[in-house]
Amino acid sequence: MTSPNANVNQNRGIYLLPNLLTTAGLFSGFYAVVSSMNNHFEAAAIAIFVAMIFDGLDGRVARITNTQSEFGAEYDSMADMVSFGIAPGLVAYNWALSGMGKFGWLAAFVFVAGAALRLARFNTQVGVADKRYFQGLASPAAAGVIASIVWVGTEYQLNGQDYGFIMGLLTIVTGLLMVSNFRYNSFKEVDWKGKVSFIVVLLIVLVFVVVASSPAELLMAVFVLYACSGPITTVRSVKKLKLEHVVGDEDHDADFDSKKATVNNNQAADDASSKTEQK
Repeated sequence: MTSPNANVNQNRGIYLLPNLLTTAGLFSGFYAVVSSMNNHFEAAAIAIFVAMIFDGLDGRVARITNTQSEFGAEYDSMADMVSFGIAPGLVAYNWALSGMGKFGWLAAFVFVAGAALRLARFNTQVGVADKRYFQGLASPAAAGVIASIVWVGTEYQLNGQDYGFIMGLLTIVTGLLMVSNFRYNSFKEVDWKGKVSFIVVLLIVLVFVVVASSPAELLMAVFVLYACSGPITTVRSVKKLKLEHVVGDEDHDADFDSKKATVNNNQAADDASSKTEQK
């Protein structure tokens, strides 16, 4: 007969593999901070992208191996705050904003605070929000915007301090996009297990070739375009843009709800007509 204490001891354990990947992502974010402090900005930017890879792996590995846990979820959020909040903010500050006085460190703080608020809101909406969209720019994507800009600037040997004001505005805007109500496609509806034609495989190979030849420029283009897609998607989804579509409480958004209601009513009408024809 198993004692209750045995079950308690079993629950106290921590799954190794997913938390090991989370730790690797946390290390990458911390390494980005240290590298930027030593003026190794290219290494810092690459480290943030490496952290994104580990962040994408830990959750999937946990689901595949059935090793999800509350500890893992909380640990992942803490690691994301370092890798996609503090690290990009400090990398941007050390590269371009340190000579801008109060404006510089306040711009970096806006980004860090936006990442913290974005992660907190995401954690409270798990299982409730529409899985097709992210509410606000996801923190890894926001970190990708900052890291790719720094990477491109370093490759072209630009002095970030000469572009401090522009970089400060970009950092602030990216931070605000994280706490906005703009809807970003999550790409969770893509059928990754489905079959594709040979042409698609060929295009994927060409994409890898382009990425290998100009990774910094391509990543910057991808993340900047994705950051701009949220406002465009939101404006196209509503009849009249309101303040709650941009910022604030969107739990009872009339325009989005009316669209959902229209879709549900149309589906109900189709079901009813099909039943009538069957009769």
